[in-house]
Amino acid sequence: MTDLVTFRPEIIREVHSSDAPVVAKTLSLAERAYRLGFVRKTVILAALAVAWELYGRWLGNPLLFPTFGQTVDAFVSNILSGIIPQRMLVSLQTLVIGYGIGIGLAALLTTLAIGSRFGADLLETLTSMFNPLPAIALLPLALIWFGLGAGSVIFVLVHSVLWAIALNTHAGFRSVSNTLRMVGQNYGLRGLKLVRLILIPAAFPAILTGLKVGWAFAWRTLIAAELVFGVSSGSGGLGWFIYENRNQLETANVFAGLFTVILIGLFVENVIFATIERKTIRRWGMQH
Repeated sequence: MTDLVTFRPEIIREVHSSDAPVVAKTLSLAERAYRLGFVRKTVILAALAVAWELYGRWLGNPLLFPTFGQTVDAFVSNILSGIIPQRMLVSLQTLVIGYGIGIGLAALLTTLAIGSRFGADLLETLTSMFNPLPAIALLPLALIWFGLGAGSVIFVLVHSVLWAIALNTHAGFRSVSNTLRMVGQNYGLRGLKLVRLILIPAAFPAILTGLKVGWAFAWRTLIAAELVFGVSSGSGGLGWFIYENRNQLETANVFAGLFTVILIGLFVENVIFATIERKTIRRWGMQH
């Protein structure tokens, strides 16, 4: 029996270090920095600032197009004098009121739309009628109804915010799977409880998109309203600051006002909304 057993020779392969696959590679400092979103965005902003400075110097006409350095000087001087912070506070106070009212009305309309067919038809009809209507076009009527004051501006802000948030929220609610709805109903959730505990978390990416779009519409509508109709309630905002300096041919101050508007937009988008996004939909694994 032992003659029938064959023995195979043991084969040992030597793996040279140069042929071994690389499992992990240490990233360079530039590669690690490139992986950070704020670093990439900072590089883009720096490139835009350099292009702005070069074009302003090439043009050589500060009255027509001041350089980036001249704009920053005007921005810092107006910050130190307190003019820009005061105007910015007026604009932001009006914006928060109109934005908050718009969110509340959008939540009410979308809750009705989810709860009944009549509510859905009402939301679709109203959005079809009023969403294409520019908010600034309603300002003359608002001045007749509410007078020259913050009420008129808040009215057009609500109009600009309401339909964008309502449309995105309703679309998000409709995209929630029937399985999740039935799970919530099996646990006895009905009405507002179903919306709060099931629909809102599941549709939050669409809701957050609506909040972003509504914020952008409200911010530009506010600046446009202040530019066109000036002072509200005896105190002007950033739009009025830009309008005043345009009349006085202070172009650097005009650019400083626009620069402030841009900085506020960057802060809201990349700090406030980015924090909400990171702590909700990214944490829940709904976005990469």
